[in-house]
Amino acid sequence: MAEPTPPPPRRFPALMRQRAASFGYAFQGVVAALRTEVHLWFHAAATLVVIGLGLYFGLARWEWAAVALAVGAVWCAELVNTAIEAVVNLVSPEYHPLAGRAKDVAAGAVLMMALAALVVGLLIFGPRVWALF
Repeated sequence: MAEPTPPPPRRFPALMRQRAASFGYAFQGVVAALRTEVHLWFHAAATLVVIGLGLYFGLARWEWAAVALAVGAVWCAELVNTAIEAVVNLVSPEYHPLAGRAKDVAAGAVLMMALAALVVGLLIFGPRVWALF
């Protein structure tokens, strides 16, 4: 009688290592962007101010959700803008109108998201700050 064939080796541990490495690379990307992009420092400072205001005013859960989504969306937009600028600079080191347009549109996306986040902030914090005066 033939012996049963052993099951194939499990890839789970290797897959978990790959996923963990992906998170590490993503974290390195955020750190690299923070080191090189002045705008991200502004967003980081604004994030700390918003968190501080949220704690001070005791935001409701849904308000924290709105603030977190707005802050996260601005960070995502800024990181994507940074990546687009890096790729455009790589493929078009000299000025090209299309390269300039790509960078302008990516920066415009950040601006639009930042304005939307500002509206969220005004809706949530505006009445509370106004009441202090």
